[in-house]
Amino acid sequence: MRFAWMLVVLVRGVLLAKSAQADQEPQYEIHDFQSLTGWEDDDHDAALKVFLDTCDSLDDPDWASVCRFAKDAGDAKQFFELFFRPVLITDGTEMKFTGYFEPELQGSPVKTPRFRHPIYKMPDEARSARPWLTRREILTGPVMQGRGLEICWVDDPVELFFLQVQGSGRIRFPDGSMIRVGYAGANGHDYKSIGQELVRRGVYEPHQVSAQVLKNWVKRNPVAGRDLLFHNTSYVFFREVSEVPSDKGPIGAMNRSITTMRSVAVDPKFTPLGAPVWIEKEGQNNLTRLMIAQDTGSAIKGAQRADIFFGTGDAAGVAAGRIRDAGRMFVLMPIQRAYAFLPEHMQ
Repeated sequence: MRFAWMLVVLVRGVLLAKSAQADQEPQYEIHDFQSLTGWEDDDHDAALKVFLDTCDSLDDPDWASVCRFAKDAGDAKQFFELFFRPVLITDGTEMKFTGYFEPELQGSPVKTPRFRHPIYKMPDEARSARPWLTRREILTGPVMQGRGLEICWVDDPVELFFLQVQGSGRIRFPDGSMIRVGYAGANGHDYKSIGQELVRRGVYEPHQVSAQVLKNWVKRNPVAGRDLLFHNTSYVFFREVSEVPSDKGPIGAMNRSITTMRSVAVDPKFTPLGAPVWIEKEGQNNLTRLMIAQDTGSAIKGAQRADIFFGTGDAAGVAAGRIRDAGRMFVLMPIQRAYAFLPEHMQ
């Protein structure tokens, strides 16, 4: 049965927790698939394939049930329409789409005069203390010294900073070999945007800010740039994940490889990891596509907040850095879950 109308429902704590960043209680609107712009034209088979990559990790009964059917789905579009309903979740903040990618840095397995900026494993005490030390304290104090926590060293502290923003990447060594690193945890401090800080200082207008602009400014202003990076007190630790084949994407928050232009990072307070999400991104290059919520990020906070994975390498980085667009995002919920949002008299 399809919905021929839209139901606007206010619900507290049925499925998803209230965001600490929200200005109001979450609102839930159940939509018909026919109201999704571009739904008929998408490659639903590609989305189903990505959904299957992580659906076996969804152990909740409602999700586990649809996952079993997904494994034998013949018509992908029909599968999504039969077992799900699109739910628009809002929390009083505007939708913002951004992009991220897997960077590739130059590094070394040993410290050298050129390669002297360490990529750190997570110390045990950082897992239990919340929050732990700030970025400045970690990088300028003695706490990390002499403990063998270095995975490797890289030659560019600015690229290392943005590796932490992305959460994963590849490190190419001088002999041509590579390792892959993935997110292992953080120090518990809230992410603070250095782009917003430069706007606050009057250095740039909001529309001028991009990852490349920020990198160039920090490199042109090494002393002030180092201090600017310390403005973001959040610090990300890594683990080596070189067992992931080179033809696969980096490991996401569900401990599986993510897929270029089909995986998206979300706020799990609102969107269950592994859920299909329908995005309608506005901007210079509109994008309507069914993606799978398989990742998170320290800067991804709010019901209408999503980070699209653009792939690996410099070209992906350029494309991802241009994305800062409005739009809307729907979470495809199993039917029983979607109906749980309805007041009892409407069920």
